[in-house]
Amino acid sequence: MIKLDQAKRIYFVGIKGVAMAALAIWAKEAGKIVAGSDVTEEFPTDEELKKAEIAFHEGFDQENLIAFKPDLVIYTGAHGGWDNLQVQEAIKRGIPVVPHGKALGTVTEGKRQIAVAGSHGKTTTSAMIATILTEAGLDPSYAIGCGSIRGLGAAGHAGKGDWFVAEADEYVTDPGHDATPRFLWLKPDVLVVTNIDYDHPDVYPDLLAVQQAFVALQRQSKFTIVSADDPASSILANGENVVTFGLSEKLNELKLQIPGRHNMLNAAAAIAVCERIGIAWKIVKRGLAHFGGTKRRFEKLGEVRGAFIYDDYAHHPKEIEATIAAFRDRYPKKRLIVVFQPHTYSRTKALLTDFTRALGRADIALVTDIYASARETQREEGLAQRLGGVYAPTRNDVSEWLEKELNENDVIVFMGAGDIYQWAGTMI
Repeated sequence: MIKLDQAKRIYFVGIKGVAMAALAIWAKEAGKIVAGSDVTEEFPTDEELKKAEIAFHEGFDQENLIAFKPDLVIYTGAHGGWDNLQVQEAIKRGIPVVPHGKALGTVTEGKRQIAVAGSHGKTTTSAMIATILTEAGLDPSYAIGCGSIRGLGAAGHAGKGDWFVAEADEYVTDPGHDATPRFLWLKPDVLVVTNIDYDHPDVYPDLLAVQQAFVALQRQSKFTIVSADDPASSILANGENVVTFGLSEKLNELKLQIPGRHNMLNAAAAIAVCERIGIAWKIVKRGLAHFGGTKRRFEKLGEVRGAFIYDDYAHHPKEIEATIAAFRDRYPKKRLIVVFQPHTYSRTKALLTDFTRALGRADIALVTDIYASARETQREEGLAQRLGGVYAPTRNDVSEWLEKELNENDVIVFMGAGDIYQWAGTMI
């Protein structure tokens, strides 16, 4: 097995996924020759990959991998994972292959690790911490699962400083092949857990199983920062080397560009981390004031006929509720229309009642057909219609509804983890 720091030419199979793109950009900045492959579909990461001058091929033709002559292949659990044609070609040729989660664990070795885990909020919290550390002149490395960070640029960076900020994902390393939670490849000096919730029902049978994964991560962490406001996280709150965070009067001093109580909690988590590692409060405040959010989180795309068009990644009931509450705070007098694309049949079915309740908090909810994962073998027709609201299955259905009903007092939020962000773009 070649060590990642010894590799000179790295090929990323599934390079446009947010976590993969961040790591690919880190690798390019670290002096590696980088290329990759993915599907033809537009991704939120396309722009940053092009800015980094990282070439990627459309499709998974083995000849593209062979021509690049990599000495290491990093792959994602999507697109077949271990069974992907390019991955299998690399194995046949004796080229080392490694899944993304393990690769991230490898690149963080030798750095002081800040791992940000949690079912919701880990991307924003990671980006906040990276922004503050950059403001402090520490030049951190980071790999964060989003298209870009407003104020920093790309979500991956190979810094010269001691710290590495890693978004730590509880999903499994390679579905069907390696059930290790991806974050267990990390060995954090500081672990922050924003919350624990029942997500990914395709790989976790219940909330207890999710909690056990977080407990395992805590065991291999030196210090843990955990939410005092999240009951499911209390399982981590006992013992030595643990502190809690929550909303307090100190947060009233902050000026955030992004609204919502959930983002104040994310900021509280980032503050707790920065206090732990010794960053002065005035620098923390300045860094958070400069933080402009991340791509696909409360992202304003433009205006149509006076109505505001936003894109947001919320795809779990609690995320939907928090995001709607944030829009209510920002636009209390406007009509809020959510265009929601459910993501995966398994999640939609397992949390059907919660989704219905969450979407009911919008003035109007348009519900599209479910964006299915390629890994799903069981699909139940009619699930989307059971979420309530106005059933608008296709992009054309949504466009036709908005064309008739849109007015200048509206805020429209395209919401979900599938390709709904592409629909939002067609509105502008």
